[in-house]
Amino acid sequence: MNIIKYPCDESVNNAVSKDEPLLAVISFDGREAIVSHIDDAVEHHVLLANAGRKSTDIDKFFRVVFDRSGADWTFICPPDYKEIAHKVHRIERFYKDGFSEISEFLYAMGYVVGINIPKRYRRHFEVMTNDEVSL
Repeated sequence: MNIIKYPCDESVNNAVSKDEPLLAVISFDGREAIVSHIDDAVEHHVLLANAGRKSTDIDKFFRVVFDRSGADWTFICPPDYKEIAHKVHRIERFYKDGFSEISEFLYAMGYVVGINIPKRYRRHFEVMTNDEVSL
């Protein structure tokens, strides 16, 4: 995984050493991640733009905010994720892939922490467990 530190290594390394919150985007294929002190980017789409990527490509990345206390995953599964038409299967695959790629990224950054999905992003789990869903 190629990890790009924005705006520079020194800024990110300083945030790591002070255990300040970091913002990251990790490509779905796990080949690239971009990480920044949260104050340098503020939001994930801004981080992409600041790093020279299209901010509109946000739906091609897993998104996390993390520090030594844990990682919060902005769990938003795009409707075209891996071209899986069946909604439940798509969300299940997104969940499995996300935990794998995010864990790998965090470990590469030196963080062995839990991955939390904040309550406001858990609506997808209701879809996975609701037998009444029309797909």
